[in-house]
Parts: sequence; structure tokens; C-alpha cells
Amino acid sequence: MKQRLTELGEQITVDIGTDIKNCAVENNELILVADYLAIVRVLSYLKASDGLQFSQLMDVCGVDYLGRTPRFDVVYNLLSLKYNCRIRVKVQVDEGVQIPSATAIYSSAGWYEREVFDLYGIPFADHPDLRRILTDYDFEGYPLRKDFPLTGYGEMRYDESKKRVVYEPVKLPQAFRNFDFESPWEGMVNVAHDSLLPGDEKAETPEELCS
Repeated sequence: MKQRLTELGEQITVDIGTDIKNCAVENNELILVADYLAIVRVLSYLKASDGLQFSQLMDVCGVDYLGRTPRFDVVYNLLSLKYNCRIRVKVQVDEGVQIPSATAIYSSAGWYEREVFDLYGIPFADHPDLRRILTDYDFEGYPLRKDFPLTGYGEMRYDESKKRVVYEPVKLPQAFRNFDFESPWEGMVNVAHDSLLPGDEKAETPEELCS
């Protein structure tokens, strides 16, 4: 299998030329790294070539490599039903850089690219309807970026006085509690020996619990 995929990758690289930056076989999967400006040409070739016929786009997803330049990968997973083969095409882009949309080649790319835009903020040029798809339209930020806070930037609730849903900055109503983390056995009664671990003196005795 690996030999077959290696030969396939070499043939694709020869046919496409400089549009392919790297080709490798990892975990019995052929992975191509393409120039993001050439992604339409690469996908068109993979779909239309008689010896390949990767006619189905199974997924488009993003990957955030925070601290790397360029920061993002956009990954296209393709399937050839005729030859029972899969291939993965990656492009690398920095924040704010537009990638040509693949919707003219694969109609399924429409929703996939909207998801990547919604969750990572990666824009696609010439997309027919590039809107958020999983979050609300006025959602702030991009949830799958690694620098997105776990609490988010805003929260919504139903306001009884206004009789509608309102958006507000995130509030943490419960204050952080202080722990000394001295003893993992805090609260357990020491019956085996007289010595105590740090923190055990704070545990309530059975008599105190019953009083």
C-alpha cells in the first residue's frame, strides 16, 4: 500500500509541478501540501484526471498552529470511489489571507468552507455565501482558535423585562475558591497509624460529623 501511494504521489507531483510543495505517505495516507493560490487547479486535476477521479470531497477542516508562520492549515479530504483511494491535500495560510473557494469544483465545499470560516476565521474568496454556520451571526471571535478563551467573550440569556434574548459580556458569578492542595487524602479518617499527612488536621472526626 505504501509503495503504491508513494508512486501515486510522485506521479501527481510530476503532473502538477510547482503547485505541490511537498508529498508524503503517513499512516498509509497520501498527503499533499499545495500552494494555497493553486488549490483550485490542484483539486480540479485530482477530480478530472482519468487515473485518479477523486470525485468526492469528504471534508474541509482547519488546524490552528498558534505560533507558527503561516499559522493555519486548511485540509481537504478526497475520495476516489472508482479506485477505492483517499488523499489529503493541505494548504498553509496566515491569518486574514483568503483562500480560493472550491465550491466551483465540489458543491459540498460550500458548507465545509463556511464551517472553517466560522470556527477559525479563515476567509474563502469567491464563496457564494460565506456566513457563519454553527455560531450566531453576531458571535464574537472564532471558537476553535487556540487563543480563544474557554469562557468565550459573551453570553446570552433571556431578559424577562425586555422579553427577549440579550447578549452580555461573560460574567463569572462564582468566585474562585482557595485550596492549599497539601493533602490528597483530606477528609479521610486516619485509622492505620497515628501520623498525619499535611492537611489531615482539617478533616472532621466521625464524632463531629454526627454532632
